[in-house]
Amino acid sequence: MRAIQSSAQFNELVNSGKPFVLDFYADWCGPCQTLLPTVEKLAEEYDGDVEILKVNVDEQRELASVFEVRSIPSIFFIKGNTVTDKLKGLTTESNLRTKIESLKAFAA
Repeated sequence: MRAIQSSAQFNELVNSGKPFVLDFYADWCGPCQTLLPTVEKLAEEYDGDVEILKVNVDEQRELASVFEVRSIPSIFFIKGNTVTDKLKGLTTESNLRTKIESLKAFAA
């Protein structure tokens, strides 16, 4: 699972037109660390269909500000320049999977 390292990298994703998921997290955040193995598993599973990336809010403050991230973990489901859905806080694998499947359907 890749991490967003710059605004330019984020802009490339948007311009690619492919659906993607951003997981805003921090290393010090307990719920984020609890969710990370599930997100990494889904990133592998959906590789090629939906790109799932992580965004460290401490390193990418500008991007976190653009998405108005006020609590973490925050997960955004995006196609092009449109946020199709979002989740805040700890969630289940089945809930994440449902949202990713919806994003795939939206992108088709």
